[in-house]
Amino acid sequence: MSMLTPPGMGGQYRIKGDKYPRMRRRRPRGRLVLLGAASLAGLGLVGWGTLQLVDVFTGGGGTASAAGAKSDCSTKATASPSAAPKLPKPDAITVNVLNATTRGGLAKKTADELKKRGFKIGDVGNASKEYDKKVKGTGLLLGPASSLNTSLPVLATQLTAAERRTDAARKGAAVDLIIGDAFKELTKKADATKALTALAEPEPTPASSKKGC
Repeated sequence: MSMLTPPGMGGQYRIKGDKYPRMRRRRPRGRLVLLGAASLAGLGLVGWGTLQLVDVFTGGGGTASAAGAKSDCSTKATASPSAAPKLPKPDAITVNVLNATTRGGLAKKTADELKKRGFKIGDVGNASKEYDKKVKGTGLLLGPASSLNTSLPVLATQLTAAERRTDAARKGAAVDLIIGDAFKELTKKADATKALTALAEPEPTPASSKKGC
């Protein structure tokens, strides 16, 4: 019997040689590696969660708060007044009223109504051969090139369906209202006044601006 055999034990428990027998099975190394990795991952999650709690209670999330504040900045539209065009008043516009139809008396009747509405009246009569019986629409507003964005838009408020044209070779500041075949009457005075007001005071143009950023 070996000196390593405990007293009273023999047989299959007899120890031979000078080493104690292994009393348990050897664990696979792979399982130990997996258990170690899982433990490390768990410790990492616990540490990260603790750090987040510390940041919340100590105000350490300043950078995140600043980023959130920036993202909360909303772009709001504020009205910025657009530059109103410099338009002449009706009493500064001289209108020649010319009849291009076969119906008599239209030029004088229309001229009288325009005068009541504040316009200056120039020539009143029949249209020239260039336009006589050739204006099929409601009317034609004709003026010099300088009247395109000044006198013609103002006069157009009185006959909204009329065509507008300019003549670069035309002299003077007067404009023509040439009555066409489809003409019945001028635009109703209330509607014309409203259109004239809108023309002189256009609505502000929305402009984007950021507030609170």
